[in-house]
Amino acid sequence: MRDGLGRLLGARARLRWVHQILGGALLMPYFLLASVAVGSAAGGANALSSLPLSLAAYAAALPLAAVTGVYGLVRPLSVTAVRVMCAVPEERLAEGPARSWAARGRSSAWWTLHLGVGALVSGMSLAVPPMAVVLIVLPFVSGLREVRLGFGWFNTGVETYTAPLLGIGLLAALALCAAAAGELLARLAPVLLGPTAADRLAAAEERAADLAVRNRLARELHDAVGHALSAVTLQAAAARRVLERDPDFVREALTAIEDTTRRTVGELDAVLGLLREGDPARPDGATAPAPSLAADLDGLLARTRAAGTTVTAHQDPGPAGDWARLPETTSREAYRIVQEGLSNALRHGAGPVDLRILVRAGHDTGRRELEITMTNPPAAPEGREPRTTGGRGLRGSAERAALLGGSVDAGPHGDRWRLRAVLPLTGGDR
Repeated sequence: MRDGLGRLLGARARLRWVHQILGGALLMPYFLLASVAVGSAAGGANALSSLPLSLAAYAAALPLAAVTGVYGLVRPLSVTAVRVMCAVPEERLAEGPARSWAARGRSSAWWTLHLGVGALVSGMSLAVPPMAVVLIVLPFVSGLREVRLGFGWFNTGVETYTAPLLGIGLLAALALCAAAAGELLARLAPVLLGPTAADRLAAAEERAADLAVRNRLARELHDAVGHALSAVTLQAAAARRVLERDPDFVREALTAIEDTTRRTVGELDAVLGLLREGDPARPDGATAPAPSLAADLDGLLARTRAAGTTVTAHQDPGPAGDWARLPETTSREAYRIVQEGLSNALRHGAGPVDLRILVRAGHDTGRRELEITMTNPPAAPEGREPRTTGGRGLRGSAERAALLGGSVDAGPHGDRWRLRAVLPLTGGDR
């Protein structure tokens, strides 16, 4: 019993009822326009004063509503109303304007259905309650018995006392019709306002693009902050060990720590500026440039050496003669790959690092390629820093290379650890 009353008069049923009345209100402009046309076609009659003409105007108003329902913004407006007032789960409804004609047709069908059903329920909601009240109080107000109500069999006799039952029945029928219409609209909303195949594809593409951006920012943060923390930790440890006997090295290490942290704060600020859209990273609205092989390799090598690790670098930019002529994207990604390799050498290696960077013709394609090779002796198991990142740095380097059509291989190579990256130079020289 309580469940039945809840379905008829509960909060959800009342909201759906208001939703239908809103639909009836939205149909009124179409109905008034159609009533003028119907009245003119009937010889200048007032369509609102005749029930047949009013029904004809109602029927003519629905196609007008269907035409305007094709407009793309009708769907987001309808979806918002359905989500708030009809208790339809958000995930079952489409987002954004309807773009394809299939989606526009479904939105038009929903718009027409909502306005058509809403008009009928609104008309009943206006007419039935006053009539029901009169019938309920009819036995108790003698003056009403003398009024011509259009129900002659209620004017005298015992039948008059059955009027309250009919009035209560009319109210119950109205509530039942509104609840049934609300349930019908709630069931049809996901069918007509749900995502189409094109909507699902667009949502999947948007999620993929968002994940790609997140992965790129995660790689930037990992490479910049991870390398800086490793380098600063090792630089501070090296300085502590020789604090008393080699003040020049300590001074150099502290300078490298200062430089490393300053540069890393700038890179972190630039990445956070990308996350805070519309919030510039610097007062002038610009962000710090991403480090590149051309501009920042020498500083990276100097900071790594300041941590106490010997790095031998062999650089051959090829016929261009200058790393600055590399494609900008390749130069940035190559820097990050070298940075990650040096970070791994600092954390997990022992002894000198041999770094070779050269531009050469590919063995298979003959096209120019940038080849990065880094080797170093691995540390003994007892002296090796345990991994806490799950190899995300090397995986990120492989993703960077793959975006450029290249590859990264890392692993044991004889008695040494080797990282080798090949990046095709297809973007042209700069």
